[in-house]
Amino acid sequence: MQKQTIHFSIAINAPKAKVWDTMLQDATYRQWTAPFNPGGTSWYEGDWTQGSKILFVGTGEKGRLDGMVSRVREVRLHDFVSIEHVGVVQDGKEDTTSDIAKQFAPAFENYTFIEKDGATEVQVDMETVEEHKAMFETSWPKALQQLKQLAEA
Repeated sequence: MQKQTIHFSIAINAPKAKVWDTMLQDATYRQWTAPFNPGGTSWYEGDWTQGSKILFVGTGEKGRLDGMVSRVREVRLHDFVSIEHVGVVQDGKEDTTSDIAKQFAPAFENYTFIEKDGATEVQVDMETVEEHKAMFETSWPKALQQLKQLAEA
């Protein structure tokens, strides 16, 4: 499947270290990512260390554990994070080799944090396939608005 890069950004009235922490710490991550899994919960398993494996998961259909198998490709503290999605989690099982996993993997998701005059612009660049584009175009603006509310509190 053909991948395309989609872009989202938001200005947050907080220093980038606070925005970074709000975006990546477990408790607040679970809050701002709620729009990606309406009616369920979302979280990550692993850590944000460069080179580490990280799972982005949530309760999916019928309470199943679904999500993404990923690697943290690059980290520049408070400036940039690059995630490479390499597979899927379906019903709690990691899958990096099936046709479903190969439809989109590898796909990159990058976060850039730019501070100016005490405020931070968060830029999100994400590779996706047409099948998921509309969902992300609906979910990302809501998620970034949640992130803004949390970081500005």
